Amino acid sequence: MPISEICSREVVYAQRNNSTLEAAKLMRRHHVGDLVVVDDNEGVKVPVGIITDRDLVVEIMAPELDASAITVGDIMTPELAVVKDDAGLYESIQYMRAIGVRRLPVVSSSGGLVGILTLDDMLELLAEEMSTLAKLVKHEQKKETINRR
Repeated sequence: MPISEICSREVVYAQRNNSTLEAAKLMRRHHVGDLVVVDDNEGVKVPVGIITDRDLVVEIMAPELDASAITVGDIMTPELAVVKDDAGLYESIQYMRAIGVRRLPVVSSSGGLVGILTLDDMLELLAEEMSTLAKLVKHEQKKETINRR
């Protein structure tokens, strides 16, 4: 199953020149813990970084800096890991584990933002799959009990 079928397509994003205060307000308004930072490349939103609620706390709030004076570009994680939209689930999980991230922007073959894959989304999906497997086992046990009477 390609990751494009699993990822969230409703990505909340910011641009480098947005203030960190604006970023915090976006996160609050949309109830998210991260923003993908994008550059607009001829109408295509290309991910160039990511900023998390933790970044805001550690980099801005804790040292008591002025959130309206510091931009998203100043504190974003610039070495952005992304996954192509045709990558598989297992491959994406392995990649997230190898690089130690909880969120991966999903991009098209041309590099445009398609969605975001989060650890929370994958845990929910995998829990549903495990539940389905557990029901299968129970069904098979029930079926065997009926057939062996």
